[in-house]
Amino acid sequence: MSSPTARLGGKVILITGAASSIGTAIARRCVAEGASVICLDQSGADVMALAEALGRSAIGAACDVTDARSVKAAVEIGLARFGRLDGLVHNAAAPSRDGTVIDLAEQQWQLEIGVSLTGAFLVSKYALPAMVAAGAGSVVFIASQFAHVAVGKAVAYCAAKAGLVHLAKAMAVDHAADGIRVNSLSPGAVATPRLLQRFPDLDAAGAALGPAHLLDRIAQPDEIAASAAFLLSADASFITGTDLLVDGGYAAR
Repeated sequence: MSSPTARLGGKVILITGAASSIGTAIARRCVAEGASVICLDQSGADVMALAEALGRSAIGAACDVTDARSVKAAVEIGLARFGRLDGLVHNAAAPSRDGTVIDLAEQQWQLEIGVSLTGAFLVSKYALPAMVAAGAGSVVFIASQFAHVAVGKAVAYCAAKAGLVHLAKAMAVDHAADGIRVNSLSPGAVATPRLLQRFPDLDAAGAALGPAHLLDRIAQPDEIAASAAFLLSADASFITGTDLLVDGGYAAR
């Protein structure tokens, strides 16, 4: 991986689901590239610890992305601290549960859609006005390769991530004239604790899932963070309304 630059210097980026795995990697990458970050997560203690570790360039706030009042309050905390907002990464995700439409509990469906899709809607609703006022901004939704290629017994996850991809496209159409770019980013399998729901350790996860990717391995969180930072930066200034597959070739088969 190339060394981070200061291409996000002076920018303020809001990140949901920041307290673990991919979200933490994105927050660290943004700070390394010169940005200040507003870190949101349902786990208030964890996100405060992250912000403290990142230093003066970061602020943490507890936030339930499925609750409009919680989202509005968290965005206001960030704006009060930094006075502006230049980018948004919606990375928050619910613990996924296997199931077909027959056996998946309705509560699990609602949770998956609520965190991924309704969360993206609510965070955008309260974050975009600051970007519109500034006349520029970049929004990135973390989706999945399963927005493109379905997998068995994951109807809620596949539907939520596919919805994120198309929500990004619709928002790109609505807000291009405001100077705001909106994209989604679809990782393949990533070495995160989520995989421990299915495998005894990350080595076992990599051995099982790696061969499904053309590069014969799973991704590291830092690789997803690097791609998110690219979409947030001026290096992606002519990219909007698209989905960036960072899936090691999974969907190419």
